[in-house]
Amino acid sequence: MRLLRTPDDRFSDLPDFDFEPRYAELVDLHGGVIRVGYVEAGPEDGPPVLLLHGEPTWSYLYRKVIPVLADAGLRAIAPDLVGFGRSDKPGDMVDHTYQRHVEWMRAFAFDVLDLTDVTLVGQDWGGLIGLRLVAENPDRFARVVAANTGLPTGDTDMPELWHKFRDAMENAQVIDVGRFVQSGCQTKLSEEVRAAYDAPFPNEMYKAAPRAMPSLVPITPGDPASAANRAALKVLSELNKPFLVSFSDGDPITAPWGLELRGSMRGARELEHPTITGAGHFLQEDAGGRLGEVIARFVRS
Repeated sequence: MRLLRTPDDRFSDLPDFDFEPRYAELVDLHGGVIRVGYVEAGPEDGPPVLLLHGEPTWSYLYRKVIPVLADAGLRAIAPDLVGFGRSDKPGDMVDHTYQRHVEWMRAFAFDVLDLTDVTLVGQDWGGLIGLRLVAENPDRFARVVAANTGLPTGDTDMPELWHKFRDAMENAQVIDVGRFVQSGCQTKLSEEVRAAYDAPFPNEMYKAAPRAMPSLVPITPGDPASAANRAALKVLSELNKPFLVSFSDGDPITAPWGLELRGSMRGARELEHPTITGAGHFLQEDAGGRLGEVIARFVRS
């Protein structure tokens, strides 16, 4: 597997992101070593909260959430998915599979950090990966927060808007990551913030993961990941762990998944599921402080 590593100077002077970078080395299923970047804040003995981002962002997306969790006495851990942020980037699209991304995050959270009693916070691909982790390693988790995410099986079609996004990511000669993030926000991002989202990708060679991820979402019942996702949904629906659904009010792509999760998860019953108002798909960017408060209150309750 051909791995690329973004030069460190690309991450200098990022606005509102002065967390010290940390690194973990994973052994891939095929024997290679992959470096995963992450940031962490809060007491080391605090309840761990695993913050998983989506496509095409990185842990920078959680910069407004992390301080709220740390101030509440929680241990906030935000890794960069492989192919994003400071993590190593497999340079060929074929190196990215749904199962590999699940395994990479499993190895990070459990083989390296040995986390237990974890609260998962998953948004976008952070939920597609994180919900699989919960279903396949339930003893490691205490609770779940699903935010603008779900676990598609291909049994129902994705919205037309998502298909346009997939086509753009696969076929655009140049992917403007900052512009794509802006399109999923209701607030206007500064040029400096848009540049921070572009930072992990010096040129198109580094963007195999953003290009590949949409094609890994199951859109037909026979997709390679469909059976595993169906099995995970069955486990999750019967799991007796608190399951909070906190979606924004401005995400046309994932909104149906929120209703589905509220109605099908045993752990979601009898909980109040707060809606984050005035926020788009990337609710951490639009309303990170409010999302952080929701998460902290949920863990502490």
